Amino acid sequence: MDPVLRAKLESIAERHEELGVMLCAPEIAQDKTRLLALSREHAEIAPIAAAVARYRDLEVRTRDAEELLADPDLRDMAESDLRELKQQRGELEAELQKLLLPKDPNDSRDVVLEIRAGTGGEEAALFAADLWRMYTRFAERQRWTVEPLNISEAGAGGFREISAMIHGRDVYALLKFESGVHRVQRVPATEAQGRIHTSTATVAIMPEAEDVDIQINPKDLEVQFMRASGAGGQSVNTTDSAVRITHIPTGLAVHCMQEKSQTKNRELAMKLLRARLLDREIQRVQAERAAHRRSQVGTGDRSEKIRTYNFPQDRVSDHRIGLTRHAIGDFMDGGIDDVIAALRASDEADRLAEAQGQP
Repeated sequence: MDPVLRAKLESIAERHEELGVMLCAPEIAQDKTRLLALSREHAEIAPIAAAVARYRDLEVRTRDAEELLADPDLRDMAESDLRELKQQRGELEAELQKLLLPKDPNDSRDVVLEIRAGTGGEEAALFAADLWRMYTRFAERQRWTVEPLNISEAGAGGFREISAMIHGRDVYALLKFESGVHRVQRVPATEAQGRIHTSTATVAIMPEAEDVDIQINPKDLEVQFMRASGAGGQSVNTTDSAVRITHIPTGLAVHCMQEKSQTKNRELAMKLLRARLLDREIQRVQAERAAHRRSQVGTGDRSEKIRTYNFPQDRVSDHRIGLTRHAIGDFMDGGIDDVIAALRASDEADRLAEAQGQP
């Protein structure tokens, strides 16, 4: 093993042991803030410490096998064991290098999901509604909570735009590569001639931003209150509960009318605004990094066509990693786990190559 890598791993393993002792100390148990911080750090490095322990065990077994090479009666068995141990060590070293990759600090955050109909008229709005159902079904499978923020319906029953907060474990980590242009090819229900149409919708996945992440000067905000519009519900069309907030320096505008309360709508609109501002910064950083990376996974480029849903051929194709799968019905019902796993694996491999200085 590379000496520098070895030293780093040993340091982490020692820190894990140190934290274990600290967590048992009475003074730490009485300090809830420090206890939480140390517990989180202990849990984060636990997989690395466990892998280091396995690697140490393999080294001991390797030395034992090497000693048996001197015995003619045991040489064949020892050589066989050494080949197997060498393979196991190589696999474990690769695993340790992956574990050492820096984690995205936003991975554990909740997200704001935004879906907007693109080209294709009413069919694009219907596709936006299909994507909304796909992500909400996936959220159900993950036991996440979906909180709608703003809904703009289209005449044919689809959505011109829809946004929501998604709360749960590792939401951003699983959904962050879904941002971009999604394209659908199918025969619309309104097409009498049976011709295939192509429509698009844009998806944005933005980590929820806290006040400490994004500082907003109240003087930079233009806040407007208006009457909510849309289908049914008490107070809709009767009170000025809808809120529109414009961030003057950037020109970003958000709108929320889901709640009956003007105060609640303003609170949700501010969450959406902070998320968009944080997302702008993330996109800027990722665009700079993309110039030095081999793949486009995770660039955050909203204009990039990332996936095609071809209904006549029962096929979903992700263009960033060249992955194609069938059973589009299951995919649209939230069965997107395999594609998400492939995207994360591709990004991990790319970052590992970057860390190792490979072109």
